[in-house]
Amino acid sequence: MRFQLPLIAAIAAVPLASAQLNELAKKAGKLYFGTATDNMELNGTYLKILDDTKEFGQLTPANGMKWFAVEPEQGVFNYSDGSVVANLATKNKQKLRCHNLVWHSQLAPWVDATTWTKKTLTAALINHVTHEARHWAGQCYAWDVLNEALNDDGTYRNDTFLSVLGPDYIKIAFRAAAAADPHAKLYYNDYNIESPGNKSTSVRENIVKFLQDDGIRIDGVGLQSHFVTGSSPTIDQQIATMQSYADMNLDVAITELDVRNLLPSTATVLAQQSKDYANAVGACMQVDRCVGITVWDFYDPYSWVPGVFTGYGDADLWFSNFTKHPAYYGVVGALKNSTGKHHHGRAELSWEA
Repeated sequence: MRFQLPLIAAIAAVPLASAQLNELAKKAGKLYFGTATDNMELNGTYLKILDDTKEFGQLTPANGMKWFAVEPEQGVFNYSDGSVVANLATKNKQKLRCHNLVWHSQLAPWVDATTWTKKTLTAALINHVTHEARHWAGQCYAWDVLNEALNDDGTYRNDTFLSVLGPDYIKIAFRAAAAADPHAKLYYNDYNIESPGNKSTSVRENIVKFLQDDGIRIDGVGLQSHFVTGSSPTIDQQIATMQSYADMNLDVAITELDVRNLLPSTATVLAQQSKDYANAVGACMQVDRCVGITVWDFYDPYSWVPGVFTGYGDADLWFSNFTKHPAYYGVVGALKNSTGKHHHGRAELSWEA
């Protein structure tokens, strides 16, 4: 049945202990339910929620492990920012998804400013990946080795790495990561790869198969799942796409889930947002190789959305006053129902709490 607001209110009255996300995800056979977080956020009520391993069993550092923070000058490494979240995860015995080794954005300025040859950029790329992955080796459950290397039409993104090295830079990065941290799962991570289409096809052909054909290890695909309320992929589209990656002997993870609302967030909008969140989580529940779900922060004031998408917000699971979105309980419903109901290839989520 469709979520009605009185039902949402009734579910909201359920004691907190009966609706904690990581605990429910693990009961459903997944490894974790987690969140991204950042150094300046780690205090007060927010930190109390973050530290609750019944709620979050995995952390991702939102910025501290990106190239600009880790290697601000060529050959000069600084792990202090990334270690804040890494050490918190270790203290709490939460899994750590390490993010990321190679990305065209948030690079240190010297990477794009240098005039490279194939030889010098190959050496710099291997040096960066090797030093960073080796530094946190043993702490990272998984590495996002490569982030957002494709345009929406499926072509390779034309950044410094591609322009100098061609697509082989992808092989260079994954080889170096595998050597530096042999026990971490190695992922390709991107957005708009949650539905059938040119970009998801390219992930399979131009990233995964490209590596596998050369005997290079890749263990998983991360689906960022930055969605828009009312126009998110259907549960069937998400299941089919996740399964297409799993069929290549890969794990799948939802890595950056949020669902942004066109403001103001009316009761109708929040009910739809709850359904969109539940469809994403429900899809993961129905794909055995989908190992877990990470939201891209859980608290609206710390969301990246308002700063990037004018007029949009309320994309996370907690409002600014630390009350929960209806979407929180949509996620709970999807986790509790585990595999939902599947009829003739079509998924139907049950909404009972």
